[in-house]
Amino acid sequence: MQVLFGIIFHFIGGFASGSFYIPYKKVKGWSWESYWIVGGLFSWLIIPPLAAWLTVPHFTEIISATSAATLGWTFFWGILWGIGGLMYGLGMRYLGMSLGNSVLLGFTSAFGALVPSIYYNFAKTPGKTTFTELLTTSWGRIVLAGVVLCLLGIYICGRAGVLKEKELPEEKKKESIKEFNLVKGLVVCTISGILSACFNYGIEAGGPMSEMANSFWQAAHPEATTKFLYQNNVTYIVLLWGGLTTNFIWCMILNAKNKTFGDYTNKKAPLRNNYFFAALAGTIWFLQFFFYGMGESRLGNGASSWILHMAFIILVANMWGIALKEWNGVSKKTRTTITWGIITILLSVFLVGYGNSLNK
Repeated sequence: MQVLFGIIFHFIGGFASGSFYIPYKKVKGWSWESYWIVGGLFSWLIIPPLAAWLTVPHFTEIISATSAATLGWTFFWGILWGIGGLMYGLGMRYLGMSLGNSVLLGFTSAFGALVPSIYYNFAKTPGKTTFTELLTTSWGRIVLAGVVLCLLGIYICGRAGVLKEKELPEEKKKESIKEFNLVKGLVVCTISGILSACFNYGIEAGGPMSEMANSFWQAAHPEATTKFLYQNNVTYIVLLWGGLTTNFIWCMILNAKNKTFGDYTNKKAPLRNNYFFAALAGTIWFLQFFFYGMGESRLGNGASSWILHMAFIILVANMWGIALKEWNGVSKKTRTTITWGIITILLSVFLVGYGNSLNK
């Protein structure tokens, strides 16, 4: 039952992540940097402490009692993840929900599962998997095979993008994706996918905060047999400060460069709607990790949780891609190619999760 609830929580989180960009499409008359940072203020500054206040008793005391090193590393990984998150928005602009998410999240899945084990190879930590273990155990080799399969899936998706670009005239490509650009999109999504995995490293770095929250909760609930469902909500506050820092600086630079500071008060634009939909997008974005934390409390923050979360996002994002007609007008060969690419990535995701479950 605990595992079932973990899967359900990850599905809800994946649905939120795969859907959050949709409200941005309702924003009119604003530049990208304007609606991105308005949504980001809700994602990274307003909603996280509100969620912690509602779910984690004494969360401010936990942060105050945390060592500077833990806070610093959590914030650092948040900054790097913030660069990846910033480029996510660009990736969706250039490739669309379906192709963009498949490429980006494929990289995020692979690196999120692998890099922590490489780190623990040099920084030995009890209970943490090292890269050597992945190479020398049967379950570890299954995980590595899944990562290789993931990269193959990314290549197949990229191939589908090349076919789409060759087949459709420029105006047709931009009916569903106004700024479609395959080369820019693939470069941006690759970098974003790698850096977005830093969120998982930030959760690892902020572990002492979630463990403290869990200890307080278990002390108040001695009869409990599971971990505190909301223990990660305190970690997110510090981690997302890093993401806010990166995104705020870049969006302000773009506002200055593009002379778009006037967007926020431009009465020719539907300001009430713009603020509402940007805030809605930001709030939905945060819900992905709110529910990820709940799923992680039931399944653990290993490759299984991360990979399962990525799989659900890929599924939901591609459902939206179909609904938004991003692949209309392409040949059967191209549709078959993107379908096989998505299937390959999903198979890799479950292979990594299966290998990790054998370790447990």
